Amino acid sequence: MTTHHADAPTPAPAAVPASLAVLSDLQGQFLATIPAVDPTTRVPWCGRWRVKDLVVHVARIHHWAAGQARRTEETPLGRGPFVLTDLYGSCAAELRETLAELGPDARSWTLLGEGPASFWHRRQTHETLVHLWDLRTAGGLDLAVDPVVWADTVDEVVTVMQPRQERMGRMEPLPAPVALHATDADRTWSLGGPAAPAVHVTGRARDLALLLWGRRSPDDGLRVDGDRAALDDTLSRRLTP
Repeated sequence: MTTHHADAPTPAPAAVPASLAVLSDLQGQFLATIPAVDPTTRVPWCGRWRVKDLVVHVARIHHWAAGQARRTEETPLGRGPFVLTDLYGSCAAELRETLAELGPDARSWTLLGEGPASFWHRRQTHETLVHLWDLRTAGGLDLAVDPVVWADTVDEVVTVMQPRQERMGRMEPLPAPVALHATDADRTWSLGGPAAPAVHVTGRARDLALLLWGRRSPDDGLRVDGDRAALDDTLSRRLTP
């Protein structure tokens, strides 16, 4: 899973409105939800995964990200079987404690080359948030998170993830930008560049974030104005890893 040689160094993203405290809160919600959902429940947004696969994935990502932040190769966790709450709890704590010990300005390996450890504050906040939504929604449970945090999930896709996918040759440049507006966070983005957008998508920050991460369709609580075919084409591409 090592990625630190994948790209040339790139400036770190803008300061995240989430902090280690927000990451810790999301991790706590994730850990508390694990016993509340049958581990064999399907997670439709994640291919063939069941809840148990989702939990192991997020635990492994936390463990891997802690190694990236420390600039060390992670020790493999093995194939299991695992006690899900024990595995997730230990990996979540490892990540939190690593980031707290390093501080936000420590030099780390990131998805954008070498950069500050604060990159992982943001990346793991949104990794946890999207998969927390997966876990709770699969179990029929609601999730209440500040729209400001969801808006930064959108921002990360627009400013970090999609440009990286394009830079790595995983998708072609978008033929026309898509304008996004989060009504509950009063933020607007242009996905795909500064040119005139072909289509405007308006709605809650959560729904926009889930749209970009492949969990929502444009018909799920969003308003679409303009070229719907251009939007569908955009969403068919690999905007995120």
